Amino acid sequence: MNALIIIDVQYDFLPGGSLAVNQGDEIVQTINDLQSKYDLVVATQDWHPRGHKSFVTSHPGKEPFEEISLNGLNQVLWPEHCIQGTKGAELVPELLTDAVEAIFRKGMDKEIDSYSGFFDNGRKKSTGMADYLKGRGVTEVAVCGVAADYCVYYTANDALDLGFKSSIIESASKPIDLERYARMKKDFQAKGGTVI
Repeated sequence: MNALIIIDVQYDFLPGGSLAVNQGDEIVQTINDLQSKYDLVVATQDWHPRGHKSFVTSHPGKEPFEEISLNGLNQVLWPEHCIQGTKGAELVPELLTDAVEAIFRKGMDKEIDSYSGFFDNGRKKSTGMADYLKGRGVTEVAVCGVAADYCVYYTANDALDLGFKSSIIESASKPIDLERYARMKKDFQAKGGTVI
């Protein structure tokens, strides 16, 4: 059984949002068109509490996109985004969600960021998505959404580690940084992942 995992198609990650991915809105229709091709469709939603430690505003004197060490992990300092209960955190209405069986929220622990839809960045806590997919008999996942070089990549990569056959759908994903994405893609393919 195969599943489509739609990553973070939220206002703050699309043009006009606080952490917009260039041309991110252009993939929404492609994602909608893909849904009928999969046995199961799930989605993730970045869902940060106010004052999250990944926000640059939590570190006076630091600049957006600067990297620091946070609880022993490298952390990019992001503009505030996807704060729980705000419009920026909502899935955009252009995304069809009738076929989405479950939405897994991530980034809820103030102390640690969460790029992957499966775990936080330290792999301390699971979102429950792996157990859900395995419980439904899924053996293969295809990952799409934003951003290709962060949450899409880390979700697809963790899927491989969890024993799923995993692919990234390039036509339905957009990166923040094309060069970074090119490196991530090579690593993912070297591990046995597929880029469609």
